[in-house]
Amino acid sequence: MLRTGLRMSDLLGDRALLKEKVERIVQDYALRFSQHSFDAEEEYARLESLIPRITPMIKDTVLYMNESLRSNKRILVEGANAAMLDIDFGTYPYVTSSNCTVGGVCTGLGIPPSKITNVIGVVKAYTTRVGAGTFPTELTDDIGNAMADIGHEYGVTTGRRRRCGWLDLMVLKYSHMINGFTSLAVTKLDILDTFQELKVCVGYKLDGKDLPSFPADHALLERIEPVYTTIKGWDSSTVDCRTFDSLPEQAKTYLTLSRSFWVSKLDGSE
Repeated sequence: MLRTGLRMSDLLGDRALLKEKVERIVQDYALRFSQHSFDAEEEYARLESLIPRITPMIKDTVLYMNESLRSNKRILVEGANAAMLDIDFGTYPYVTSSNCTVGGVCTGLGIPPSKITNVIGVVKAYTTRVGAGTFPTELTDDIGNAMADIGHEYGVTTGRRRRCGWLDLMVLKYSHMINGFTSLAVTKLDILDTFQELKVCVGYKLDGKDLPSFPADHALLERIEPVYTTIKGWDSSTVDCRTFDSLPEQAKTYLTLSRSFWVSKLDGSE
């Protein structure tokens, strides 16, 4: 990593120094990508024209966030992507380029760890994945296709179909160990309303032996065998349900299984 990139603070600082940095970056790119042409003057002029528009949007975010904390303002941070795409803890190399687990709150915003009071784990009632990478509970049959169609599991920009599979509580357990969830928000339960039978992954086996956690070695992940619990579907709509008590009994059973696994096996968190 060359660390020659421009930062927002560079745009607000000395213009001569900014121009010098742009020229140095262009020279480096010209050496590494000789098949392309680069013009330092043109690049600098483009940046200079953007500075008046960008300046009102730039703040010292560390100061801003910590002043907000001292003023007792409530701050909600949303993690992009998903825990299993985290550059450090995800299914490497099939990951993104940043920390999308709770640590990103500290490294991305400059918020101290001690100021994080609640961590809400957002999980679908089934599992999805975009792109390549091992997916232990993936369904490549009509059931998986139905999940994708009913759940509109297609990328908004690319239209790429998301891979779908049964809910994987081993992934949830692993995600909790990293993030320390204080609560769970289960989404898209209604997508499963018409399924006659549902499976939930409650463990992994490798060569006939139980695994204690999600494996870090991707080669091992490709060999694991999911252990499932089967639940009868509820075959009725949950679209208008707004409380747990208003759910069909089998839907309650489905959620209770997920909660009991999470609470009993993950340090007693609620």
